[in-house]
This record gives sequence, structure tokens and C-alpha cells, in this order.
Amino acid sequence: MSIVTVLFAVISALAVFVIAAVVVGREAQRLDMVAPRVIYDIDEAAEFVARTLPQSTQARLTMEEVRQLLMAHLSWMNERELMPLDVTDRVQDIEIPVVLDKTTLTAYLLDAATKRGVDILDDVDVVYVADAHMGYFAVIGAVGPKADQV
Repeated sequence: MSIVTVLFAVISALAVFVIAAVVVGREAQRLDMVAPRVIYDIDEAAEFVARTLPQSTQARLTMEEVRQLLMAHLSWMNERELMPLDVTDRVQDIEIPVVLDKTTLTAYLLDAATKRGVDILDDVDVVYVADAHMGYFAVIGAVGPKADQV
């Protein structure tokens, strides 16, 4: 082989490496700026929440009642614009941290339970459902850190 052929092969290999490094770096940066894709499944959420609840709460609430409370929680989040419609490939643009107030959520869920025909025997059951639901959000990666961690 001539020196020109070897030199051409080396320059070609370096060019391919540089192009690949630039493309991979650019895509890694783009993906880092995009919100992670989280799939929320109401049936999976209801099952997760039901398994997480204390036994006394499990005895008082049916799966349909748990599902109704989860739907009410989602409605509460939607009213506060915490559930954007189009998040696929959306750049993360949250500038102000969002803090959820458990007391307000519990009051909302108690009212929603009455409206939805869910018979709540003990108010603490609603708190347990809300906590378990937030735990599900954390497991699937749909929420950020707690306020004291920001």
C-alpha cells in the first residue's frame, strides 16, 4: 500500500469518529433537556395504591372507590395545571417549584368522594390514598423531589 492510501484511511477514520462524536453529543444534550416519558395507567395506579394502603383502609375501600379517589386526585391536579396535555419531547421549562398542600388536597378529595358517591368511613383513608398515589407518581418518575430537598 502506498503512503497516500494509508494516510487517506487514517484521515477517513478520524473524520468518521469526529462526526459520530458530534452527533452522539448533540443527541445526548437534546435528550437531557426533554422531559422523561412517563406513562400513567389508572388500572396500574389503582392496583399499586390498593396494595400500598394499610389493611384497615383496604378493608373499608373497594377497588372502584380507590379508582374514583384517584380520578378525583387527577382532576384536582388538572385544575391546577399540573397535568399538561402535550409533554412528549417537551423541553423542561418549570421555573418555579410546585408545592402540593396535603391539607387542601385532602379537603378536595373528601368533597369529591361525596360527589362521586364514595362512602368514606374514616377521613384518614383519603390521606392514605393520596400518599399512596403520590408514591405511585414517584415510582413511575412523574414527580420531582420534595420541597425540603429543592
